[in-house]
Amino acid sequence: MPITVAALRETAAGERRVAITPEMAKKLRGKGLRVLLEHDAGRAAGFPDSSYAEAEFADAAAVLAQADLLACVLPPDAAVFAGLREGTVVVGQLRPYGAADRVAALTAHKLTAFSLELLPRTTRAQAMDVLSSQAAVAGYRAMLIAAEASPKFFPMLTTAAGTIRPSKVLVIGAGVAGLQAIATARRLGAQTEGYDVRPETREQVESLGAKFLELGVSAAGSGGYARELSPEERAAQQQALGEHLKSIDVIVTTAAVPGRPAPKILTAAMVGGMKPGALIVDLAAESGGNCELTKPGERVEHGGVVILGPLNLPAGAPLHASEMYARNVFNFIELLVHDGELRPDFGDELVAKSCLSHAGEMRFTG
Repeated sequence: MPITVAALRETAAGERRVAITPEMAKKLRGKGLRVLLEHDAGRAAGFPDSSYAEAEFADAAAVLAQADLLACVLPPDAAVFAGLREGTVVVGQLRPYGAADRVAALTAHKLTAFSLELLPRTTRAQAMDVLSSQAAVAGYRAMLIAAEASPKFFPMLTTAAGTIRPSKVLVIGAGVAGLQAIATARRLGAQTEGYDVRPETREQVESLGAKFLELGVSAAGSGGYARELSPEERAAQQQALGEHLKSIDVIVTTAAVPGRPAPKILTAAMVGGMKPGALIVDLAAESGGNCELTKPGERVEHGGVVILGPLNLPAGAPLHASEMYARNVFNFIELLVHDGELRPDFGDELVAKSCLSHAGEMRFTG
């Protein structure tokens, strides 16, 4: 019997993505694998059941009972793990940090689970890097939210009623999300700056036509992430940044490190020094926010400055987000399937470092 690769309809609040798209179902079938989906698994993402020419459909219980590998976007409910057979493989964004109960449940049910957030940030892993693919969606949408919520136009406009000056936009954090936000702001015509404590990002920011904001603080770290600033460095950064923010109309913050609270970059005092009508969109709201005043999922006003803390932005562009995510998942599944059998090679760094549990053994302790 061929391996059955399955996916359910996502149940997290506001989640509209799907882990297997029609294109990837076709590719999986081309590898000799069977694709089984819950009815309407892709409907919210723009993929009705009729678009899956290469998949079979069943109710959730039947899908779980037959699955050899379950692909997911976000961690399923505990009942899903209980419905899977021992030895079933689970692949997705399983959010293992601070989720000891979830990892314990995977282990107790003797499931083999791979959390794609744990993949090493290497060249070989890029094709399956869900953090990068979904961050690109988030950065794009964050800037669109900023353009909609700002009381000002982004581009310069010359009209019979006078000339409107372009908005000054600052993006903090020049990772994948930040660079996509910068590119989007530039397309919308804003006067755009990018800032990151990693000096090597200057070239990337400037390649997008934005100005790199230099504050005199460098915190280059390992694995593509910034190291933690010393108290002296943080004080110097905040003093220089606070002064610069007085002229900024829109800030989008994107600084985050998986498994840790988001670094607090914008203090209440900095926000208090900004001009009325300014806007902050905090992309790190889910991990505590880069602004001290951010409230996840809420709109906060402080001294005439509005702070937005949007959540799960990739779910707001579910079709393209799903297409990218499903390709990531497919590329990872290729590492697990050998000669038509599920045989993860734990000698492979990408497999070993992303594994949470295997055959009743807990492999993640972060």
